[in-house]
Amino acid sequence: IKSSRDFSHRNYSLSRGKELNPYYISGLVDGEGSFGIYFVKDKSYRSGYQIQPNFQISLHKSDYALLESVKTFFGVGGVYKDGDRLFKYSVRSLKDLVIIINHFEKYLLQTQKRADFELFKQCVNLLLKKSHLREEGFKKIVSLKAALNKGLSSSLQAALPNEVPAPRPLVLNQKIEDPSWKSGFIDGEGCFLVNLHKS
Repeated sequence: IKSSRDFSHRNYSLSRGKELNPYYISGLVDGEGSFGIYFVKDKSYRSGYQIQPNFQISLHKSDYALLESVKTFFGVGGVYKDGDRLFKYSVRSLKDLVIIINHFEKYLLQTQKRADFELFKQCVNLLLKKSHLREEGFKKIVSLKAALNKGLSSSLQAALPNEVPAPRPLVLNQKIEDPSWKSGFIDGEGCFLVNLHKS
């Protein structure tokens, strides 16, 4: 049973005008965020690909105000429509992604998504150093991408068949340091249901 529109903005609307708690942000990203590395065919690059990093949070359009609050919190990126029902907060600029990375190094992710973050961070660091313009650096990013999220697309696997995925970092002994992380994670992944059964 879906909640009524009266509750569509949930708890963050109760503190309008106040900055979001940084642990809340990390909890929300553990639930609904993603760290991606995308390869776009581009003949102007020696490798034949332009590499585009992207951090994003996708939410239902009813939570547009929350994404705007996240944008205000970080001070970078933008909020964009993503289909008929979703909006996404997205950051692509390498300079701006440094701000995102610095946040998650201080306010740790608690789920296995932290492994994706660590792989993503390595890719961004290689891009910042322009290592991807050399064959060795490009192959390193491909290897990291192969271990990130769902790995390489079928087209990339066909084009780069010899690349071996990098080892995924282990995420162990997580410790939730602030209850605000729980609120953020529940806003992203939790639900409240009332079930009716014939009796």
